[in-house]
Amino acid sequence: MIPRAALTLGLAGLLPFAYGLATILSPALAEATIRTIGPRFAGQYVLVAYGTVILCFMSGVLWGFAAKGAEQNWTGYALSVAPALWAFFFVGGGATQALAALLTGFVVLLVIDQQFTLWGLTPHWWMKLRLMLTAGVVLCLAGGIWLG
Repeated sequence: MIPRAALTLGLAGLLPFAYGLATILSPALAEATIRTIGPRFAGQYVLVAYGTVILCFMSGVLWGFAAKGAEQNWTGYALSVAPALWAFFFVGGGATQALAALLTGFVVLLVIDQQFTLWGLTPHWWMKLRLMLTAGVVLCLAGGIWLG
């Protein structure tokens, strides 16, 4: 079972993605958001900005898992920095391209998560949580690409 704190905070972490998509779907919500707290919290912009932050955050999580490994240290550390480097090198070039790069990054991150799980470096519930959260992220990013 996924610990309640990890599940609650993980799901809460989906809220900015969902809100970004909601502001794409609702021009009235986007307008209210822009007037109230500024344009960086609406539409594709919030999806790109927050997605980049979370992809880089996940590099740190993986680094922590890599620190647990004995035999896979070099490989684990190298894989752990891949999401942050992906964001640095490929997120840019306009909103659609940035969102596509993030979507790809999160899918590849899931593959890296699985490898860390196979190495025994993650908690037993990790992939269940990561599959659920990645599905939510990918749906929001895809919506941002196709509807934005």
